[in-house]
Amino acid sequence: MTVETRPAPKLHRAWPIAGAAFVALLASAGFRAAPGVLIDPLHQEFGWSTATISSAVSVNLVLFGLFAPFAAALMERFGIRRVSATALFVIALGAGGTVFMTASWQLILCWGVLVGLGTGSMAMGFAAMVAARWFVRSRGVVTGVLTAAGATGQLIFLPLIANLAVSSGWRTASLVIAIAALAVVPVVLLVIRDHPADIGTTAYGAPADAEVTRPAPTTGSVRRALSVLRQAARTRTFWLLAVGFAICGATTNGLVGTHFVPAAHDHGMPQTTAASLLALVGVFDVVGTIFSGWLTDRVDPRVLLGVYYALRGLSLALLPQLFTDSVQPSMWAFILFYGLDWVATVPPTVALCVRAFGDAGPIVFGWVFASHQLGAAFAASAAGLVRDQLGNYNVAWYSAAVLAVLASAASLAITRAKKPVPVLAT
Repeated sequence: MTVETRPAPKLHRAWPIAGAAFVALLASAGFRAAPGVLIDPLHQEFGWSTATISSAVSVNLVLFGLFAPFAAALMERFGIRRVSATALFVIALGAGGTVFMTASWQLILCWGVLVGLGTGSMAMGFAAMVAARWFVRSRGVVTGVLTAAGATGQLIFLPLIANLAVSSGWRTASLVIAIAALAVVPVVLLVIRDHPADIGTTAYGAPADAEVTRPAPTTGSVRRALSVLRQAARTRTFWLLAVGFAICGATTNGLVGTHFVPAAHDHGMPQTTAASLLALVGVFDVVGTIFSGWLTDRVDPRVLLGVYYALRGLSLALLPQLFTDSVQPSMWAFILFYGLDWVATVPPTVALCVRAFGDAGPIVFGWVFASHQLGAAFAASAAGLVRDQLGNYNVAWYSAAVLAVLASAASLAITRAKKPVPVLAT
């Protein structure tokens, strides 16, 4: 269907929509920042074991990763605005519901299932959908900024949640998260639109003669997500992206995010100092991801991924020699470099998914992101096993370095797409 194009405003509507998406991602990141500072208060009040509380976190992480492609399919069917607003409401429901819980299964339901589904719907697939539909020019920058929103949200909420949990109790902290999520719902409903055609315009940077058309409607979101996976899985590009991103998850969230603090403590560094270093990774991550988005608009994404993974492998190979009982300049250099590289892989990966699979690119990226989470889960367990069996993490660091080099090779082996692979709507 084609509609008449309205005169372009001075500020393209895509920018306010990207801003609203950024705010929504900030809010959704709040509860993902909570587990680390709420485990002890929950243990002290209810007597639940760390394993019991951690099981809720595990459910959350699995759903956060695996629901992303289905959320993207739901956005195709019901619209970005409705799905994201519903996701924020579900996050608020899960966060607020913890205030009334009396049994551990309720923690798993609220913290694990509800918040996992909500944050999974507001994961990187949401960012990819907004960037792909609303931007042609500056798509990489927008992807980088929206990706950085998750890290920024954790930087904002983590100290707030920690202070509230200590001064006012964990229930107050949970309610603040719920209120923050609900407060963003009106912003999403008022500002975000599903497609440029809804307001009679084209994506930012689209050719002047581009038609204003709405995408073909889809039905059956689960079937759509699985159909996209089935068709994408027939291509070499999908598997190379999935393998690379699984290694990305293994070498970031799974290994460094989970085991950096205990590894540093093994060498005599105080846990509080090591935790502060890890927090700094999040600070530099914001800068690195936005800069990576800017580069993605100008440099072949395959080359960027190849360079990012190779440099990450080099840094991980050097890390075992950098641990001491205090923070040396060499460790500061690692934190700076690794933080810049942490999720710099996201903008070029999104760009390659969209180039290779067209309108289905955000759903394909959802599946690629699921591989990221599975890689992270595997590395977290494997590194713990290495530490238990050998008494140190050295083999884990060196193995991760080798894997990063393999991810670099896989990225460079991706064939440049001349035109998107046709993925039929269902």
